[in-house]
Amino acid sequence: MKTIEIDGGFGEGGGQILRTALSLSCITGHNLKLINIRKERKRPGLMPQHTTCVEAAALISGAEVAGNEQGSVELSFNPHKIKSGRYTFDIQTAGSTSLVLQTLLPPLVYSGKLSHITIRGGTHVPFSPVYNYIAEVFLPVLEMAGIDVRASIVKCGYYPKGGGEVSFHINPAKKIAGLDLKDKGALLSLSGCSAVSRLPASIAERQKTSLIQHLDPLAPHIKVVEMPSFGTGTFVFIKSEYSNTLAGFSSLGERGKPAEEVGREAALQCMEFHKGRGCLDPHLADQIVLYLSLARDHSSFTTSRVTRHLITNLWVIEKFLNVRYEIDGDMNGEGCVKIIPGATSAL
Repeated sequence: MKTIEIDGGFGEGGGQILRTALSLSCITGHNLKLINIRKERKRPGLMPQHTTCVEAAALISGAEVAGNEQGSVELSFNPHKIKSGRYTFDIQTAGSTSLVLQTLLPPLVYSGKLSHITIRGGTHVPFSPVYNYIAEVFLPVLEMAGIDVRASIVKCGYYPKGGGEVSFHINPAKKIAGLDLKDKGALLSLSGCSAVSRLPASIAERQKTSLIQHLDPLAPHIKVVEMPSFGTGTFVFIKSEYSNTLAGFSSLGERGKPAEEVGREAALQCMEFHKGRGCLDPHLADQIVLYLSLARDHSSFTTSRVTRHLITNLWVIEKFLNVRYEIDGDMNGEGCVKIIPGATSAL
């Protein structure tokens, strides 16, 4: 197999390059050499969350690895055959469980058999999709493409303690279908939760009140919930269900941040998306392009915001797969993305 060299400093220069490259290395069997890992970050190199991603990808693929140490800016990863099974991974920090899932899910979809993975770490932490988004938005949209994954949560993990636990049942996909998601359609429902863990329920009530106020004139159904967790924390999550798509928005509490601001943040994100024409929210657009690039069919979608994350992810995908893409739209504005498979599959 050939070796694909990826410059981790390209584009947004973050951990998404590592995760996508690891996934596609496992799927295609191509060796990976990654340089300048997380070059654009304040603390470049691998962090515990990233070393867990590498360890997990190596375990499911029998890969030979060099450079997987905290702070490392170079990595070599030589995979073998993907193995389905039952796996448990512990980040041992508040590193994102959702981002570890992003690395493992694509190859395990191609494993040919059912897999079950448990991941311990941060489930509701900054700079990553919260568990609710994964379970209620991302996975249901993947199901539209023929990918069947079931999620469950035992307890939440917040920054800085982590300690959350989530599990995923991953069924192998016989075929990944392309998607045409250009028009989100009519709003069918707006629902979500205002949650606290090991803190007074009154905080969740205040978050809920603010959320509803800032969503006016929309009328959401918001539950107040107390979530089990290792540490203290709060969050708000809201899901918009349209006739053709789903979208999700969240905000996390933190020390010194008023509960009212937590509710307001999520509401403003939701309203901005609702008023726009894009079918996919920016996070969903970024995450789903890998799966659509593995489909045999053409795909196209509109998004409420073209991001550097999206463009960087597509750049990495093109290094491994025989696909091309077109983006019609300006950076940070609404846009349309087309993904066109090549005449011959890279797989």
